[in-house]
Amino acid sequence: MSASRHIAVIGAGWAGCAAAVELADTGHRVTLIESARALGGRARAVEIDGRVLDNGQHILLGAYKESLRLMRKTGVDVAQALLRLPLQMRYPSACEGMDFVAPRLPAPWYVALGLWRAKGLAKEDKLALLRFISAARWMEWRLDVDCSVETLLHQHQQTERLIRLMWAPLCIAALNTPPQRASARIFLNVLRDSLGARRAASDMLIPRADLSALFPQAAASFIAQRGGEVLNGVAIRRITSADEKWRLLSNRDEALPDFDGVVVAVPAAQVNELLSKVTNEALVPAFDYEPITTCYLQYGNDVKLAAPFFALLDDPATSAWGQFVFDRGQLGGSAGLLAVVISASAQAIELDKETLISALATQLATAFAMPQLNKPLWTQIITEKRATFSCAPDLQRPTEATPWKSLMLAGDYLASDYPATLESAVRSGVKAAALLAEQLEG
Repeated sequence: MSASRHIAVIGAGWAGCAAAVELADTGHRVTLIESARALGGRARAVEIDGRVLDNGQHILLGAYKESLRLMRKTGVDVAQALLRLPLQMRYPSACEGMDFVAPRLPAPWYVALGLWRAKGLAKEDKLALLRFISAARWMEWRLDVDCSVETLLHQHQQTERLIRLMWAPLCIAALNTPPQRASARIFLNVLRDSLGARRAASDMLIPRADLSALFPQAAASFIAQRGGEVLNGVAIRRITSADEKWRLLSNRDEALPDFDGVVVAVPAAQVNELLSKVTNEALVPAFDYEPITTCYLQYGNDVKLAAPFFALLDDPATSAWGQFVFDRGQLGGSAGLLAVVISASAQAIELDKETLISALATQLATAFAMPQLNKPLWTQIITEKRATFSCAPDLQRPTEATPWKSLMLAGDYLASDYPATLESAVRSGVKAAALLAEQLEG
């Protein structure tokens, strides 16, 4: 570093925390500013009725190299904070699903052998899946012309059962967009870095710590140790420029100092308003969004599933809304606490809460053949209405760079090989920090 600069990072979601950590690590004085009380943005802990819950259940992948790197850099014990499981798609034994668990073998054999051993798939299903993976490898996981995931699967003659039990759940979980309108190019990118990479890259990493402790809180400590500060409950209303400095107008009476550089890591819908005093240009287009709903159901301490998580057969026509269920008691949470995830949940959240909870409890009781699951002792529904952008084919996404060399954007909505995931947010934050540091040195 030729000189340390004072840099503001606005937004302490995973993108903002990543940018702040990288900038602090290179010697800059960082002020990380967050409007909420808790750090983490759309992946954070919340306290409800005296319980600490996540605002949404997440799964990370072994392929999330930048997320894992920054966790380790900030002192997180990844082996303790995350439960590492082999790639799997397991349904409860009482429903007509499948049971696939990848063995601990090198790539690509672990996929082939795991599929051959999988229960609940017919021979034609397994052969179709192996043909698809072989074709994707031959294509180098690339598409010159984007299309929907549904179109891609039909072009490669995937069976309807395979689509229902494996491809559709994977698509919705990864892209939070139904296969009918999800980008096949982005879907292939995710498969490339998991199924198409070394075996460990496809491992599923389930948080055992709450999402704020998993990285954002460690990031805040890392920043403070390097002379920076974290401001909670400070909402930035406008950004203006003066004398090659950046001035931030907040909801507080006291004025913030002027900054040499800024990383704007707020949700996409807020960026243009935040910068309206310095440009009339819309830097970020209007995205369509998809919600994600997590329903927590607390049962007695004796309730325990046979595995930490299962896929569920969802069918809105029969009010079966849940797509995955996690046993939080096996993940460091309260015994008997289950978390049911509904991705792309626009239809489900049209229901009143009591109706949705009743439907999910019935779905669980039927799927696991456990009548006691019909009567949870306590429930809570958490919906992030703008959890992710709708990952449509050929979606144009802006980059981290802006017309000003000392101001960068960061967020999971920016141009990336990935959909809106924790990893894409972290990668964007890392990229924004590197670009800003380079510009300030130049």
